[in-house]
Amino acid sequence: MRLTLNEAETLARIALAVAGASPAMAAATARALAAAEAAGQAGHGLSRVPQYAAFLRNGRADGAAVPRIVNERGGAVLVDARHGLAYAALALAESEAAWRARAHGVAIAGVTNSHHSGAMGLPVARLAQQGLVALAFTNSPAAMPVPGGRRPLMGTNPVAAAFPRRGAAPLVIDMALSEVARGKIMVAAKEGRAIPEGWALDAEGRPTTDPQAALSGAMLAMGGAKGALLAMVVELLCCALTGAAFGFEADSFFTDDGNRPRLGQALLVVDPGALAGAQAFADRIEAFVAAMAAEDGVRLPGSRRDALSAAAADQGVEIPDALHRRLLDLAAA
Repeated sequence: MRLTLNEAETLARIALAVAGASPAMAAATARALAAAEAAGQAGHGLSRVPQYAAFLRNGRADGAAVPRIVNERGGAVLVDARHGLAYAALALAESEAAWRARAHGVAIAGVTNSHHSGAMGLPVARLAQQGLVALAFTNSPAAMPVPGGRRPLMGTNPVAAAFPRRGAAPLVIDMALSEVARGKIMVAAKEGRAIPEGWALDAEGRPTTDPQAALSGAMLAMGGAKGALLAMVVELLCCALTGAAFGFEADSFFTDDGNRPRLGQALLVVDPGALAGAQAFADRIEAFVAAMAAEDGVRLPGSRRDALSAAAADQGVEIPDALHRRLLDLAAA
C-alpha cells in the first residue's frame, strides 16, 4: 500500500492517540516514525506503531507523560521522559542541546526514564542542518553479552553522528553496535524471512538463521570484542550519567508485557565555531569529502537516506498491506 508522508504520519498519530498517547506524544512519535519510513528504515518506521500502541495500552509506556528538565548546569541538561514514548523527550533534549552548544561551544543533553528511540540519525541530522556537529547514543534492552560473557547484559546500543557541510546535505552515520540493527531481525520475523548466519545466536548460544530464535537469543557484536566494548561505552554513557536503567534491567521490546524500560539517551553537540572556526571546519570537511569522492564506488554516509527521503516526499512510502490494515484497525479502535 502506498501512502503519502502526510497520510502515513496522520494514520500513525491517530492510532497512537487511540491507544492512549497524548496529542503531543502521538504527534512527535508519528512524525519520527514517518521520517524513518521515508528514509528507508522500516524497522524504525510504521511497523513500530502496533508495538507502541500495545505498550501504551498495557502500561509499559505512560501516554500522559510530559517530559521535563530535572537538572541543568551550563551546557549540560537532563530531561526526564517520565516513562512516556521517547520522541517528545528527545525533541526537548535536541532543542536544549542546540541553544546550549551555541552559548557554551559544547553541550550534552541526557534523557532518562525513556523508551525505544528509533532512528537516532534523524535528530543528529536536524542538528547538523543547523550547522552543529552532533552525536547521539541510546541503550536498549539487553541483547549482547560483555566480552568474555555469555548472558546478554547490554543492548545493541546505536550510535549516530552528523557533520554539517557547506551547501550540501550533512554527512550522517547511524549504526547499531550489533552486526545488524535488531529492528531488521524484527522485520524479518514479521515477514517470515530467514536472516543471514553471523547476525545472531539462539538461546543456547548457537548460530541461527531463524529470526524468532534470534529474538530469544543474543545478537553478535560488530567486530567481536571491540564492538562489545563500544556498546559498553554507550551503556555507561547513557545510563550512569543519566540515572537510567541498564539494558539487563529492561524487559524485551519484543513482548507486549513487561516493565517500563527506563532507558537512557544522550546527545553531544558541538558548535564548530568554538574550536578551529566554522570556516576552517567546513574547509576540512570538504577536503575529506573530495578525497572520498575521488574513488569510484564510494558513497557518502547518509546519501542513500537523503535520496530515499526526497523520493518519499514526492512519491510517498510503500508499506505492506497487512501493516496498513493493522494501522487502520488501530486507528478505528
